[in-house]
Amino acid sequence: MQVTQLDHILQLPVIPVYYHDNPDTCADTVRACYRGGIRTFEFTNRGDAAAANFSALLKLRASEMPDLKLGIGTIKTPAEAERFIELGADFIVSPIVNREVAAVAAQSGSLWIPGCMTPTEIALAEDLGASLVKLFPGDTLGPGFLKAIKPLFKSLRFMPTGGVEPTEESITRWFDAGVSAVGLGSKLFANLDGGYEVLENRCRTVLSYLQR
Repeated sequence: MQVTQLDHILQLPVIPVYYHDNPDTCADTVRACYRGGIRTFEFTNRGDAAAANFSALLKLRASEMPDLKLGIGTIKTPAEAERFIELGADFIVSPIVNREVAAVAAQSGSLWIPGCMTPTEIALAEDLGASLVKLFPGDTLGPGFLKAIKPLFKSLRFMPTGGVEPTEESITRWFDAGVSAVGLGSKLFANLDGGYEVLENRCRTVLSYLQR
């Protein structure tokens, strides 16, 4: 049975969300997350070096981490979607719902994860074929929002991004509310004065919360 992009995410549903201008820093960061058990990583389109660094990460993935799914985030236009899909992105994440981006992803067979903040946006994303919706910003919406709207969208899965903390309390609250995955941004990468081993151990610890 073929494992889909969504199935892969659901198996280990913790997704680091990251960008850096320096390609070596990007490579070391992805390696540390991978050693910590991460198997899905979202690199964001948030700087001039995004395309070049993403291409370098894809080459690194091919040589060192073949079972890692590497997607691209902060995609707001169909041109951006086309560019990164051509580079080899495994999935597309957007901070918004955009019909043209949805169409590009559907045509290429790529998983599209749109960002939504209201029930109307979620309904539109569902109509456009989304199977996994990003709740963004997660810290503004909170687990209570998901509990309230989830019964209205029984066929959809949800993933909060923005404000999710790498703590047992935060992870547990979101999964108890019914999310299928979480995106972890700046808080996952904060305070790494001890080096990349700190990030590796942090990823391993966050994944361990899902086993309890």
